[in-house]
Amino acid sequence: MTEALPRRRFLIGAATGTAAVTVAGAFAAPDLAAAQPQETAPETKSAPKPETTAAAAETPEYIPEPMQVLTATEAAFVAAAADAMIPADDLSPSGSECGVVTYIDRQLAGAYGAGARMYRAGPFHAAVPGAGNQSPLPPLEFFRAGIKAANDWTKATHGKPLDGLEPAKIAEALKTMEAGKAEFASIGSRPFFNALLTMVMEGFFADPMYGGNRNMASWRMIGYPGLPATYADKIDAFRGKRYDVEPQSIADFS
Repeated sequence: MTEALPRRRFLIGAATGTAAVTVAGAFAAPDLAAAQPQETAPETKSAPKPETTAAAAETPEYIPEPMQVLTATEAAFVAAAADAMIPADDLSPSGSECGVVTYIDRQLAGAYGAGARMYRAGPFHAAVPGAGNQSPLPPLEFFRAGIKAANDWTKATHGKPLDGLEPAKIAEALKTMEAGKAEFASIGSRPFFNALLTMVMEGFFADPMYGGNRNMASWRMIGYPGLPATYADKIDAFRGKRYDVEPQSIADFS
């Protein structure tokens, strides 16, 4: 696929085969100190901004946050993938501008990244359809291995890491990973793609308190009102009518 990726077609089409990361490992929780990145925390790279639109006008200028566990190389990869899945347009800013990279970094830096509450005792077998990822690696190590394998593959096939490719080539590479046809040395390309897509979607639609969905961009896009405690007082007034309201996040009720 070499054309620009329409957002809904990519997300909806890919999500039909997506399985969330379910890690089962025989190891103790990893030593996160040993897993700390060796590169300087990056300022994540985002796609060029389009002409000013109604959606873009509502969003403050994007200032990347320092990464907690992702290296500069890893963050650049995630930003490139997120921007291919969620490109900047008249509906919303790009995935990286919406904080998807920050969301993924924070998740991998915490208990989820360590696999703290996951069943991680073998045996390990090739996954059957619908079973989810069967890697023994906790999510942080799984993503590290996947990003390295993906960049090694794109360097071998296209001469550059993913974030160094043109948008059409990034889309083509991601579709190849989605199909499981990218030759990864360590883990399967399809399980990695599915895990990455799941995290990108979480970062785009989750409450902003987790680092993604900056300015509630995705909620504004789909008309989601957020998290009011009750709608009981709105039922009669808006019966049969569209309910347009400024969305509210968890932080608005703190």
